Amino acid sequence: MKQGNIVEYIDRRKIVCAVVLEIKKQRLRLLTETNREVSLSSSRVLHNSNTHIDLSMGKDRLVETLKEIVKKRKHLMNYINIKELWEILNTEQEWIDLATMTEFCFTDILDDDHESAVLRAFFEDQIYFKFKSEKFFPNSKEKVERLNFQVYEINRKNILIERGGRWLKSILNGNDISLSKSDLQFVEILKSFYLFGKESKQSSIAKEILKKANIDADKDMFRIFVKLGIWNENENLDIYRYNVPVAFSDKTLECAKNFSNSFQTDFLKNNRKDFTMLPLITIDGQLTLDFDDALSVEEKKDHYILGVHIADVGHFIKKGSIIDREAINRGSSIYTFDQRISMLPTCLAEEICSLKTGKLRPAISIIIKLNKNLQIIDYKIIPSIVKVKRQLTYHDVNLIANEDREIIILHEIAKCFRRQRIANGALPISLPEINIWMDENGEIAVNRVNRESPSRMLVSEIMIMANWIMARFLAKHNTPAIFRSQPEPKARLYKGNQGTLFQNWMQRKNLSRFVLNCRPEHHSGLGLDAYVTATSPIRKYFDLVTQRQIRAILKLEAFYKIEDIEQLIMSLKQTLSSVSKIQSNRHRYWIFKYLEKKIGQKEEAVLLYKRRNSYSILIPAYMIECDLPLTAGTNFKPEDIFQVTIQHVDARNDIISVFV
Repeated sequence: MKQGNIVEYIDRRKIVCAVVLEIKKQRLRLLTETNREVSLSSSRVLHNSNTHIDLSMGKDRLVETLKEIVKKRKHLMNYINIKELWEILNTEQEWIDLATMTEFCFTDILDDDHESAVLRAFFEDQIYFKFKSEKFFPNSKEKVERLNFQVYEINRKNILIERGGRWLKSILNGNDISLSKSDLQFVEILKSFYLFGKESKQSSIAKEILKKANIDADKDMFRIFVKLGIWNENENLDIYRYNVPVAFSDKTLECAKNFSNSFQTDFLKNNRKDFTMLPLITIDGQLTLDFDDALSVEEKKDHYILGVHIADVGHFIKKGSIIDREAINRGSSIYTFDQRISMLPTCLAEEICSLKTGKLRPAISIIIKLNKNLQIIDYKIIPSIVKVKRQLTYHDVNLIANEDREIIILHEIAKCFRRQRIANGALPISLPEINIWMDENGEIAVNRVNRESPSRMLVSEIMIMANWIMARFLAKHNTPAIFRSQPEPKARLYKGNQGTLFQNWMQRKNLSRFVLNCRPEHHSGLGLDAYVTATSPIRKYFDLVTQRQIRAILKLEAFYKIEDIEQLIMSLKQTLSSVSKIQSNRHRYWIFKYLEKKIGQKEEAVLLYKRRNSYSILIPAYMIECDLPLTAGTNFKPEDIFQVTIQHVDARNDIISVFV
């Protein structure tokens, strides 16, 4: 290599042509075709020409000469058909040097320009040949197919990005927002990215489309989807993020409808105890449509008979049926202020499986005998036939709590059972519930519900009692089920049920996670030696599974094996975690939506704890936790009560800011 030689090297995925100005050891000082002087290691030279140009002609003339050389070499590339060469040479599977490949490509007198043209052509198209140090190796047919597909995908993505960017710009400019079939692919790409971010398989294309349209995903995308009618302003995006099935399949609906239409009272022949003369009552929320438990109480001379009657869903929904498979997939019903997604089709959940007033229904009844001091003497669990006499709401029960004899007794039983649980180490957490509804003007309204009211306390405690008794029944028969247990909390902040609002909130944070297992273990939070949930088989699949195990003991169906139970626990854990998040997030969303119209309103706050740059506070009126920035002059300590002003709320982005 000498001064004045023409060389070529690769820089930023391009072949650059240059002339050697100076050589110092292994470094070259070059003048490039773009009129730049660069220092380059000689090892980076791709092609060294024998062509020599006079350095004395001046810098501008040197650059012009280099450009002319490059133009000629690029023109020669047009005569090279790499695919045709590969079809001839691929069977050889041998390295081919530059000189030989140049001879294959051209028939005229060959020079440095022809060699450079070969290098440039093979550098641009590396589908058919591997390229390395002026040598070429034909790729296999499989690799060529793979590389061709990659090129196709790149081109397809580039076209999508270009068209998608133009489409988005036109939407933002207020042009026609009707969606064509081709536009739908952009919608799906952008929806996926908006919902799942970098986890989306379409994230790279979506980012490029947004970049082309100069759009901020966080600020503009949701607004665009609303404008297009893809989503509504209050769309519950968690439904999509957690892939929740909203509608039932046609096959499931057809099966459920046929089953419902052919409903027969064959359960009357199954040796069930007839409890239709008992004064059964249901106690539920005002909007409840599926009733899966009812209560009865009989006052005898020296004892009481408490009945907890659970809809026998297992009688209707058979293991492995299409409806059962759909129920497993859902795991639980989802109830939010604006949406109900049932675990079972409506014609089952709200009709034949539901304990409705005046209707004969099969049930699993827990019959509990208590003495006059309300201590449990004995119990039995039996298949039964029931008919509800009264369908009451929590509000109804609160109104008659001091005058209706049955309600008074049920409330006293509940209070006594809670005292026993507390004596056994239970840790009751009493926090108000925030109820959300739409008022007569179509506006969102909220209020705090006292969960310690007679109706709610009565139902809560008696259902805990029923679940505990069913757990002991299963354990007594050595039957695996989905038992719940809970280790001791990290700390106990109060005794009994005397904790303040602050203590109850912080106690919940100190609870250990509950554990699901096939065998019974102690539940510290409830103060019970065994526990299952089986009182909501219409709404929760775990409850249905446990009910089926009780039915098996009662010889109504076959048992689940222990490995079946273990598999169900494993498969449903994530599903139920998602359901919990969806309900919690949606509840918070609607409270924030309500607060968006309360900017400037003052609210009482309780300080929970201090972080590095903020306080964590609780706003009791809405039972929401949020941050309060640390500011000069504020020196609060846990449990301090003070007023804050609502400064900004954004429900869609889960943002609330307040100041003292």
